[in-house]
Amino acid sequence: MATQHSRSAARIMMAPAVVLLLGWMLVPLIMTLMFSFKRYLPLRGGDLGWTGFDNYIRFVSSSAFWPAVSTTLIIVGAVLIITIVLGVLLALLLDQPMWGQGVVRILVIAPFFVMPTVSSLVWKNMFMDPTNGLFAHLWRFFGADPVAWLSEASVPSIIMIVSWQWLPFATLILLTAVQSLDSEQLEAAEMDGAPALSKFGYLILPHLSRAITIVVLIQTIFLLSIFAEIFVTTGGAFGSRTLTYLIFQRVLESQNVGLGSAGGVYAIILANIVAIFLMRIVGKNLDA
Repeated sequence: MATQHSRSAARIMMAPAVVLLLGWMLVPLIMTLMFSFKRYLPLRGGDLGWTGFDNYIRFVSSSAFWPAVSTTLIIVGAVLIITIVLGVLLALLLDQPMWGQGVVRILVIAPFFVMPTVSSLVWKNMFMDPTNGLFAHLWRFFGADPVAWLSEASVPSIIMIVSWQWLPFATLILLTAVQSLDSEQLEAAEMDGAPALSKFGYLILPHLSRAITIVVLIQTIFLLSIFAEIFVTTGGAFGSRTLTYLIFQRVLESQNVGLGSAGGVYAIILANIVAIFLMRIVGKNLDA
């Protein structure tokens, strides 16, 4: 009886927080859906009435829509591959005993706590500047012409910046998984004379599957809405415009909240499609 009473009390105490969270999520979503069916121009007449699916048709029929979707998926896929591969390697390296191990781990994780706008400005001005950037000096040192990264290789530049930001997160999650690996299994494999690649393929990698799944799912959620890095570096030019940035540009150019809301609905649909795909491919590892 006491247990039932305590459960009821817990539900009552949790109810305000649950209602607040539901309102925090549902109210913007409902407003987005509502505005997507309207012609709403805040600076040019306000609410001009319902337009049906006109905003959706205009947005998807734009010549910039599918290139923005493909650029978004390319950036997300490339960043996931880079952060997972390098994250596994760094996790294995940081798990080895070394002098100053704690300091090294802090330095590796530190970029994750830098704001995206700050890190993008650092990469833009200190590394990728074609005149005074570090990469430009390295190119000249080896007798090559400097590369204007943000105009000649805009998408690879964005991928590089975003990968640098998210690599610490992947490394931290994977390092935790590596440290939970049963040392007796590794010792038994060493006693049997198993080579390093076999130990990695049959022991370490299967053990990391859940951690890799978590990294993929969490990073994908955030990477699909990448904006600050593009706004600070390329401004969406040179083929670096993602779906999120396209929505921003459409709202800014036309001052049409309804058109931007329709783009937001498309972004939600894309995020759900990608999430379902990932859950089918790698999400089953959580049940293993």
